[in-house]
Amino acid sequence: MVVRVVVVDDQDMVRSGFAALLSAQSDIDVVGEAPDGRRGVEVCRSTHPDVVLMDIRMPEMDGLEAARRLLDPPPGVTHRPKVLMLTTFDIDDYVYEALQAGASGFLLKDAPVAELVQAVRVIASGDALLAPSVTRRLIEDMTRRRPPAGRRARLRLNGLTPRETEVLGLVARGLSNTEIAATLVVAEQTVKTHMTRLIAKLGARDRAQLVVLAYESGLVVPGSTG
Repeated sequence: MVVRVVVVDDQDMVRSGFAALLSAQSDIDVVGEAPDGRRGVEVCRSTHPDVVLMDIRMPEMDGLEAARRLLDPPPGVTHRPKVLMLTTFDIDDYVYEALQAGASGFLLKDAPVAELVQAVRVIASGDALLAPSVTRRLIEDMTRRRPPAGRRARLRLNGLTPRETEVLGLVARGLSNTEIAATLVVAEQTVKTHMTRLIAKLGARDRAQLVVLAYESGLVVPGSTG
């Protein structure tokens, strides 16, 4: 499968550089570029990419608002691409807001080329880019500033089985499906089944929103490891 990508960044050199690096991959096709969020939404509406690399801080319309419009489109628009947020800062309020809005993760702009390419492939496959420790640190930092939503958020977890709750906690701590399978001594396919059920039961878009919910409900406490 060839992954269709749109790159949105207000810095011409950054945008063209990312586009060139990704276009060099045989399984990635850069179908559009844009210098701001407004143009980015327009380009995505016409090109229907699988993944959007979206800078956070841009003029006219920032990446957060653009991500919201792409992930929660108006009636009649059915295409919802995966959104990978790009940022210069490893801790950024906007990144957390983007995860809440449904973005599939974020990547630092100075990440190695191999990491950028892998991030696009991971997100295109339906997973979320949550492995880097910086992502967990960001979510923990933001949830410290925003107290857990309390009883109502916790009630959302009441429909989960004990094993699903356990899997959710491990997901929130940054473990991959393979690592979760090893921890629970089950097949990786079993973990994938639990993931599908968690997303359906909790009404989450993907793995990224599961992590946010786990912290906001108090299932996982910022800074905890167990």
